[in-house]
Parts: sequence; C-alpha cells; structure tokens
Amino acid sequence: MIRRAKILEIPEILLLTQACAREMIGRDIYQWNESYPSEEVLVRDIEKGQLYVLIETVEIIGIIALCTEIDEEYNSVEWLTQDSRNLYVHRLAVHPNYQGKGHARILMDFAEQYARDQKFVSIRLDTFSQNKRNQRFYEQRGYTRLGDVYFPTQSTYPFHCYEFCL
Repeated sequence: MIRRAKILEIPEILLLTQACAREMIGRDIYQWNESYPSEEVLVRDIEKGQLYVLIETVEIIGIIALCTEIDEEYNSVEWLTQDSRNLYVHRLAVHPNYQGKGHARILMDFAEQYARDQKFVSIRLDTFSQNKRNQRFYEQRGYTRLGDVYFPTQSTYPFHCYEFCL
C-alpha cells in the first residue's frame, strides 16, 4: 500500500533513509550522507503533502517525494519539455532489507500514474552519477538523460538529470 506519510512517522522514515545511506556508502556511492536527507527536508515534504510511504504489513519499507516545484539547481538543464506542468521525483528509497524485490518499480509506477492522473506533461528527477544501478533503472523505464547538476553538501560528483515525457 502506498499513502501519504504522516509527521508521526518521521522517526521510522529517518531510520529507513539512514539505512539506505549506510548501504550506499558501503558500496562507495556517496549519494546520501548523515546530513541528507535531513529531518527538516522530510518534515517539509510531509507538510506539503508530497512524501509518500510504501507499507508492507505494518512497516514502512520505501518512500518517494512527488514535488511540483523546480529546484534551483535544475535551471541550467535543457529539459525536453517547458517548465510548466512537471512532476519532480525526489528521495526515492527502499530499505536495504527489501531492495531487489521490485519495490522501487512499484513506487515509480505509482509516481507515473499519479503524474498522468494529475495531467503533468513530464516527470523529472536526478540520480547520482556514481550510482549505475539507479541509472539503468531509470533508463530501462524510458527516462532520457539530459544534463548534470551538483549538490555540494551531498557529493563533489555530479548528479545526472532525467526526464520522462507522458
């Protein structure tokens, strides 16, 4: 089941994101760290109604943020569509104990259906340039790689931007 996250779930969501960060760092993927995603970022997502959780039985095993505002860093990217009705996917995460079982696909299926239902023209996102698994995941779904952005608090490596036209 996928539903909007609740403020009371922040501690459980933080445990999930911290487990994901540790798992990525263990594979030399410095996409997330001790400062990202922060509690403040997750609280803001929830307050805006844009953070969703994937529940299995009673446990939160995945999250995804579906945002409508463009990040300033994205302004330099030459997107396939105009900046108008675009959905931005951020903070897609599946707890390491549940990875490799199709849960990220379920979350992205949800995001893509949500975007269609809400009449967005495209979905935009970024993924870490050193995370080849994520790049393959998005490219196999039909996302087009466009340009790079940098998030210095996360890494000195670039993040590749992708867009999927609906």
